[in-house]
Amino acid sequence: MESLFSFNPNPLVRYLQKPAELFTREDLIKFVEGNQIQELNFRYVAGDGRLKTLNFIITGHEHLESILTFGERVDGSSLFPFMETGSSDLYVIPRYRTAFINPFADVPSLEILCSFFDHEGNQLELSPEYVLQKAISHFRKTTGLNMKMMGELEYYVNSKIEGIFPAADQKGYHESEPFAKYEGMRKEALRLIASCGAKIKYGHSEVGNFSMGDESFEQHEIEFLPTDPEFAADQLIIAKWVLRMLAEKRKVEISFAPKITVGKAGSGLHFHMLIEKNGQNVVLENGKLSPTARKMIAGILDVADALTAFGNTIPTSYLRLVPNQEAPTKICWGDRNRSALVRVPLGWTGKQNMAAKANPDINVSAKNGDSRQTFEFRVPDGSANIHLILAGLIVASLHGIEMPNALEMADQLYVEGNIFRNIPAQQLQQLPASCVESGERLNSKREIFEKDGIFPNQLMNFTIESLTAFQDKNLSSELMGNAEATRAIVLKYIHCQ
Repeated sequence: MESLFSFNPNPLVRYLQKPAELFTREDLIKFVEGNQIQELNFRYVAGDGRLKTLNFIITGHEHLESILTFGERVDGSSLFPFMETGSSDLYVIPRYRTAFINPFADVPSLEILCSFFDHEGNQLELSPEYVLQKAISHFRKTTGLNMKMMGELEYYVNSKIEGIFPAADQKGYHESEPFAKYEGMRKEALRLIASCGAKIKYGHSEVGNFSMGDESFEQHEIEFLPTDPEFAADQLIIAKWVLRMLAEKRKVEISFAPKITVGKAGSGLHFHMLIEKNGQNVVLENGKLSPTARKMIAGILDVADALTAFGNTIPTSYLRLVPNQEAPTKICWGDRNRSALVRVPLGWTGKQNMAAKANPDINVSAKNGDSRQTFEFRVPDGSANIHLILAGLIVASLHGIEMPNALEMADQLYVEGNIFRNIPAQQLQQLPASCVESGERLNSKREIFEKDGIFPNQLMNFTIESLTAFQDKNLSSELMGNAEATRAIVLKYIHCQ
């Protein structure tokens, strides 16, 4: 008899016959001993947003139990640039629910994501992962609601031009092989990312398709399912790692950079959100966007300019946020509107049984299930500090719920149609146009993020100083018409985060 976990792509879930969120230390020891696992690798995200690694060769039951119980010491000053060397020792402690088998290792290896703890055994206040945990907890405690999030990860595959069936320039959306040369690579990535525990919605090729010289650039996207924000961050971190490992294996280049060249589609990292009460999605109320959802959108719009400090962290981020493309530039929201900063996409709210119409003469029953409605923040890109932008969105959502004029603001900032062609009557504020300006906007609204102790003062100072250090306030105008200089700045930040 098949179990509930027979088709789960994660080998640990199938073997242990339980969901990952219930994994215990003893479960992991049982799996290691039952599957001849030889290595254990701790993984954790440092201040630069990249995944770091600490390797262990397992020598026995007691050794493994000790590692999984006590973690290990690391040098915090080398991992977080804002920590002083005088008192920088940290602990990395494994989070059992994140364990997965390394799909690339030559010997059987177990990977596990870790949290940072200070010398007193408390979670590290300055760790972006802990900032996100605090934001989740405070939002839940204050509102009685749970937030779920999911990311849309866009990336380019860069390779030498080869083969026939070239894709049309900027017409790659949902293209199929043989016109999409790296569909096979994307499907392999989907399988591997799922085996590492991620919950994937789908993958497809994206708009971007172009060539420069003898190089070809092909854009793809992987979209995940809504889950708790901490796990949403984990699976994006793992997905980036898997894609880069696949690229290394295939001798091609992967880039999550916001812009490869001017005039071609950039890559974003959009985030969808929904809110639940007692397990039910409450984004909609009586078939319309609920007052709570509209308040949250107003809060996000109110601090959208400051959120770029966490979601758009390199100079080329602001080469993507330009008019007349799908990336937003003005602070507004709308239904199904891809030129808006916050978009409310289709949500299967109609009462039509479309499956029955698509399959005439076939009995297709359709139950009204839980609402799948989300709203989408379209500003961030692949340079985002994933934990901090998710924490920032949660803080902004709570800010909106608590704003006395949130519903009025939501009404004022709603737009219909393409905002670049059909100029809205209302005056809309612009997003920052540089890292320097992003830092300035964050500084002007920092009290919203520091409120309730969610974002530490020291982390905010470091973020603002890092953005200001780029000195890119006039970069767009300086690069105008200079293809060589543009290419140089793109290559400098091609492997962001």
